[in-house]
Amino acid sequence: MSESPVVTEIHGPVGLIRIHRPRRLNALNSQVIRGIVEAAEAFDADPAIGALVLTGDERAFAAGADVQELSGATPVDQILGERRRLWRRFRAVRLPIIAAVSGWCLGGGNELAMACDMIVASETARFGQPEVNLGIMPGAGGTQRLARAVGKAMAMEMALNGRLLSAREAYDFHLVNRVVPVEHYLEEALKLAREIAERAPIAVRLIKEAVNQAFETPLSDGLEDERRLFALLFSTADQREGMAAFLEKRAPRWQGR
Repeated sequence: MSESPVVTEIHGPVGLIRIHRPRRLNALNSQVIRGIVEAAEAFDADPAIGALVLTGDERAFAAGADVQELSGATPVDQILGERRRLWRRFRAVRLPIIAAVSGWCLGGGNELAMACDMIVASETARFGQPEVNLGIMPGAGGTQRLARAVGKAMAMEMALNGRLLSAREAYDFHLVNRVVPVEHYLEEALKLAREIAERAPIAVRLIKEAVNQAFETPLSDGLEDERRLFALLFSTADQREGMAAFLEKRAPRWQGR
């Protein structure tokens, strides 16, 4: 029986999802994407988990889509196939997701990292959208998320001419949150996830929703949505506990309700 291409671990309140196709530099085929989504949804339904980390290995987060699988696809496959639904399901995960990236993060791998909420990169990380070299273009949010992250000019150069960003360049262009030595990148991502997981669970999920809305709606709609979510939090036990703890100068005891 073949080894699973996606493995999971639990680190206290943090769920870790690891892409495990080392011989293919963690290339994303349908089985891998399905495994990532199903693992993320399972963690999302577990009240003991407060944040997720998605990673590959030191050589590659994911070096792109599996070209062998894609090469025989038709336009109908791309429009009606499972992948489109899987990407939507990943976007609907409510827990914060941190991508821990080392080595190659290209094409669909870069799109997957950008679909997460934060990116911790090792110094060896390389980011790019080189689909133009295959006669195609990014198809899982690459042109849209990349332009919002690094700006139009750099997104054009990356997508049109295969420009790769080093980890430091990705940090300078606001694509990643932090860059750390390769031996510490996963530990740093887990630490960040743990810190977030220790915060008020409902507030964390609604903050993620509100920030994502900022990129998908006009400002006026986003402000209204933020106000709605802000007001909703005043119906939670965590809001009462958080403010009481502040006034009483003690650490809050979050209940997630």
